[in-house]
Amino acid sequence: MAVERPEYRLSDAERQEALDALSEHVRTGRLDLSEFDERSQQVSAAKFRRDLAPLFSDLPDPKPPVLTPGRRAPTPAPPTPSPQTWQQRLASSAVPIAAIIAVILFFTLARGVIFVFLLPAIVAMIAGSFASRGPRRY
Repeated sequence: MAVERPEYRLSDAERQEALDALSEHVRTGRLDLSEFDERSQQVSAAKFRRDLAPLFSDLPDPKPPVLTPGRRAPTPAPPTPSPQTWQQRLASSAVPIAAIIAVILFFTLARGVIFVFLLPAIVAMIAGSFASRGPRRY
């Protein structure tokens, strides 16, 4: 039984999978309780993947997934973000620009008028509704 990367250390989850496989062999009558006790102690003390191989060499499936290379479920690839449309790019840059303009207006032309800071909020609402519209279909 070839173990993929036998020099790797075992995780707690891999030890638990091995114990679950041994429990299944007890349930089906392949192992008696004394063999299960002995092997489960060895699984609990195992540090490397190669330490599990002899414990399952005389048993058919189920075996822990760590001992059967290629049988592990592939890890899903992270979802690739969809490219932004030009409307989304415009909306995401319009609000910071509006905030900068509001600060400039506050200190220059509007001198102390606090309502000038409503400009970024208004731009955010307009840009959000503009960007959330899907592509137009005629």
